[in-house]
Amino acid sequence: MQLLKQEMNAIQKGMQELIPAIISGNWQEAADIGEHIRHSYIMQQALTDAQINELQHGLPPAFLELDQSFHHSAGMLAHAANMHNAELVSFYFYKLTDTCVACHSKFAEYRFPGFVDGTNDTEHKH
Repeated sequence: MQLLKQEMNAIQKGMQELIPAIISGNWQEAADIGEHIRHSYIMQQALTDAQINELQHGLPPAFLELDQSFHHSAGMLAHAANMHNAELVSFYFYKLTDTCVACHSKFAEYRFPGFVDGTNDTEHKH
């Protein structure tokens, strides 16, 4: 769980750093941050075989799917930033944020009490 917390803190920092990079058109910084987030899988860090096994079997499959989707979107954001495509970068930033909300509301309501009241229907699209 400590490794998961470390990854979540690193992702939060990266998400916060993305906003000024995106709104100022600093595409290289946005791409670098996106790539950093994409490669921040806990599974890819220097873990022992026992730790990898614990993570793979200790986390729900739905969590792992959201995690995979999140990291894929980070890579796509980096790709869009490398193309200087502001609209696509913004779209993938939205996808990252949407995935955070979906995961936090499903797996971490105890840490994010704003999601407990049921008004966080991430499947309802406007």
